[in-house]
Amino acid sequence: MVFKKDFLDKIINITSNAAIACYPHLGKKNKVLVDKAATDEMRKNLNQLDIDGKVVIGEGELDEAPMLYIGEKLGNGKGPSIDIAVDPLEGTNFAANNLPGALSVLAVSLKGNLFNAPETYMNKLAVGKDVPFDATDLDFSVEKNIKNIADSKNKDLNKITACILDRPRHKEIIDKLKELKVNLRLLTDGDVAGALLVADKKYSVDIFLGIGGGPEGVIAASALDAFDCKFQGRFLFKTDKDISRANKMGIEDLNKKYNLNEIVRGESIFCATGITTGDLVNGVVKNNDKYITETFVAHKNSMIDIVKKEVAIT
Repeated sequence: MVFKKDFLDKIINITSNAAIACYPHLGKKNKVLVDKAATDEMRKNLNQLDIDGKVVIGEGELDEAPMLYIGEKLGNGKGPSIDIAVDPLEGTNFAANNLPGALSVLAVSLKGNLFNAPETYMNKLAVGKDVPFDATDLDFSVEKNIKNIADSKNKDLNKITACILDRPRHKEIIDKLKELKVNLRLLTDGDVAGALLVADKKYSVDIFLGIGGGPEGVIAASALDAFDCKFQGRFLFKTDKDISRANKMGIEDLNKKYNLNEIVRGESIFCATGITTGDLVNGVVKNNDKYITETFVAHKNSMIDIVKKEVAIT
């Protein structure tokens, strides 16, 4: 095991503190302010770690600071070289309007183990470990994927649940799912959390699919790896700028379909702390002189758990 428990605890503290930083801004209708609060707190705490860290999955490019941008160096430089994937606030709309499902998310691995994804869209597919690997594929039709899952689980089609972002771009897929009489779990935002719903039977989601953020796909993959789930992604490059950025990151085959083991190599830690209560974890609670947080932790070599923390109000 590369990462020791004390380092794992520090990562949990970082997402927990970022979530707490959002608390005063919940429901204030200001997406920029609440996102900045999470970002500033996460950056501050990451810079206190004994690591030589680099953001490989961030919220933008260098000229988009104060976001935690791709390529940003973090830590005090005195420890191991670490790849960092960040989404200080997944679900800015949820937090700004005090709606369910906002998370503070962080994933880390040793240098070179997390795919350096461009800020572009990705076509994604995720299923749980109870689905045979060859039963689903991004290149299969929606109907074939759904029927193969139903066959592998010995379920009728109307007992299958598919999770997808509720976007106009998904109209054709959603119409096909309705035609197949599949149960729909439509998301307004938050496709990191959506992908993770395939990881445990208690969420009753059989497949996550559709087009969402590429960086969010890599972050979700780092968690799904701990559950031995299947994830596939294919980046979608629409502009010359997208293609140029991908080429600079070493992506030559623009149509390549990536499997999970190509996105996450080796050991990684994934933490997602609830800001507002959602499917995965409860949101931040203020109780007298303490904040109480819940963090979803996925670390293949030590634990997959929900961690509760109490932090004194200062």
